[in-house]
Amino acid sequence: MTDTTDLSKRHIRSFVLRQGRVSVAQQRAIDTLLPRFGIPYAAQKLDLAQAFGRTAPTILEIGFGMGDSTATIAQAHPENDYLALEVHTPGVGNLLKLIDSELLNNIRIMQHDAVEILRDMIEENALDGVHIFFPDPWHKARHNKRRLIQAPFIAKLVQKLKPGGYIHVATDWQDYAEQVLRVLSAEPLLENTAIDYAERPSYRPLTKFEQRGLRLGHGVWDLVFRRKKNL
Repeated sequence: MTDTTDLSKRHIRSFVLRQGRVSVAQQRAIDTLLPRFGIPYAAQKLDLAQAFGRTAPTILEIGFGMGDSTATIAQAHPENDYLALEVHTPGVGNLLKLIDSELLNNIRIMQHDAVEILRDMIEENALDGVHIFFPDPWHKARHNKRRLIQAPFIAKLVQKLKPGGYIHVATDWQDYAEQVLRVLSAEPLLENTAIDYAERPSYRPLTKFEQRGLRLGHGVWDLVFRRKKNL
């Protein structure tokens, strides 16, 4: 039986690798820019100051999609560094294009499973924040076990946060929002910054998909929890 409490190497993956089409421009960005802005996975702790060339507040983003929100946030907050994780190659290529066009130097990309990166590469008390925007909802009941936000994962993730550091999850699936609220509320090292759901923080831009959903009356739920300082 797999021991999921320590995020063992046989954990259930929260993603399926799809063969998305990589454009010529995305592939060019990967070939030319990933050596500079990418960090390869290795089973050893990552020196964040060395990776970014400075010491600054560091935000981990898990699953950045095509990277538009990541680039927007990083451009608006040059005082922060953003370690951005995504397994799908088109998204990696697109974010690299945005890094190049916007002259961003405060983003580093890792194309690998977030669970393994957390387990093997991130020091405890290293992160100032974590962004998990619109994770795969795995909406069929039989697939719910694949959802990223589960108690063992959050128990490990919170150890990587500095006291006062935050976890911000956004989802447009009410059922998943309710699960996230239960899981985060049950973690003794976390406290909610709101009563249940938070107002969308100003730093999180509205995506085109989200704007369309809101026009159609679809809901979006933001949850922002902080690691308690007095524990």
